Amino acid sequence: MLSHVTALLLLLLLHFPLSTLSLPPPTILITGGAGYIGSHTCLDLLSSGESLVVYDDLSNSSPESLHRVNQLVKRATSAPGQIHFREGDVRDPKKLNSVLTEFPTLKTCVHFAGLKAVGESSQIPLEYYDVNIAGSINLLKCLQNHSVPNFVFSSSATVYGDPESLPIPETAKLTSTNPYGRTKLFIEELLRDCHSSSPSFWNILILRYFNPIGAHSSGLIGEDPKGIPNNLMPFISQVCVGRRERVSVFGGDYETEDGTGVRDYIHVVDLARGHSEAIKKLRSEKIGCEAVNLGTGKGYSVLDLINGMGRATGSPVPYTIVDRRPGDVASCYCDPRKAEELLGWKAELGVEECCEDTWRWQVNNPEGYKVVEKKVIESEQ
Repeated sequence: MLSHVTALLLLLLLHFPLSTLSLPPPTILITGGAGYIGSHTCLDLLSSGESLVVYDDLSNSSPESLHRVNQLVKRATSAPGQIHFREGDVRDPKKLNSVLTEFPTLKTCVHFAGLKAVGESSQIPLEYYDVNIAGSINLLKCLQNHSVPNFVFSSSATVYGDPESLPIPETAKLTSTNPYGRTKLFIEELLRDCHSSSPSFWNILILRYFNPIGAHSSGLIGEDPKGIPNNLMPFISQVCVGRRERVSVFGGDYETEDGTGVRDYIHVVDLARGHSEAIKKLRSEKIGCEAVNLGTGKGYSVLDLINGMGRATGSPVPYTIVDRRPGDVASCYCDPRKAEELLGWKAELGVEECCEDTWRWQVNNPEGYKVVEKKVIESEQ
C-alpha cells in the first residue's frame, strides 16, 4: 500500500503549477534530496531560481517533504526553480544512468544519500559499508561517464574521531570510532584518490557537518526519522509531544562541565545555505578536492539542548542518565574559519532558534509526515 501512497504523492508533486516554459534546465543532481538536510537544501536552491533533479529511494524520507518545499518556494519568490523527482537507489547503475541521460544539462551533484546513525552502524556495519561506500562508488562512476565534474559530499565530524584538541580544524588527524564515521572517512579518501587520478575533471568540496538540528521556521519541513530516532533532537521533540516517555542521555560522567557530551549544534537552515555557497564556489573556480567544516564553533551539552527545548515548550523535558553509547566522544566542536574564508559562509542561527523551530515543526506535525501518508491511504480505500 505504501507504494500507492508514494506514487500518488509523486503524481501530485509533478503537477504543481510551476511552468517549465520559462525555467532553465536542471544543472544540479541531489541524491537523498527528500531527506532532512536534503529538503532544506532544495528549498534554499529553488528559492534562488535553480532547477533540480532529486534522486531518492525514500527509505528514510517522504515525498511529502518535497511537496512542502514547493509550497514554501511559491510563497517566497515569484521566480522559483523546479524539482524533477526520480525514485531510485544510488547502488542501481541502470537507474542512475537513465536519470543522467534524461537530464544531460546536469553538471553538479550534491550527495546526501546514505545511512547515518552512529549506534545503528555498529549493529549492521555491512549494510552501512554497502549503502554508503558501494553507493558512492557507483554514483561517482556514473557521474564521470556523464561528464558531471562538480561534486559536493555530505561528510561528518565523525571523521575526526575522538579529537586531540578543540576546536577542530580541517587539518586535524582523521580517524573514527564507529562504522558510520569510517564510511565517511573512506569515501573522503576515495574522493581524494579520484581527484588525484583526474585533476582536470573532478572539482570536489567535502562538507564536514557537525550536529544538524532545527527546522524551517515555517514549521512545514523538519526532521522526520522513521522508527525510533537515532539522533538526539528528534528524540527530545518526540518526548515533548508525548510520543515517548523520556530522553535517555547516554553518559553523565564525561569530562565536560555537566558530565554530558558536548557537540557543535548547527541549524539545518544554515547548513543548507552552506551547500548553496559550496555549489557557487565550484561553479566559479577549480577547487580541486577540499574539505570544509560546517559548524558554529561553539559547544553545547546534551543537557543544554534538553533545557533549551524545555524553554521553547514551556515545560521541563523528562530525561534519564544511562550508560555511555559505544563510539561516542566527550566533546566535538569545530574551527569554522575556513568556511568563511573559502565559501564566504558562517552560521547565523543559534541553539535558541534551533529549539524554537524544532518545536514549531514537531507541534504542527506530531507524527511527522506520517499523517499525510495515512490520509492518502484512507482516500484510496
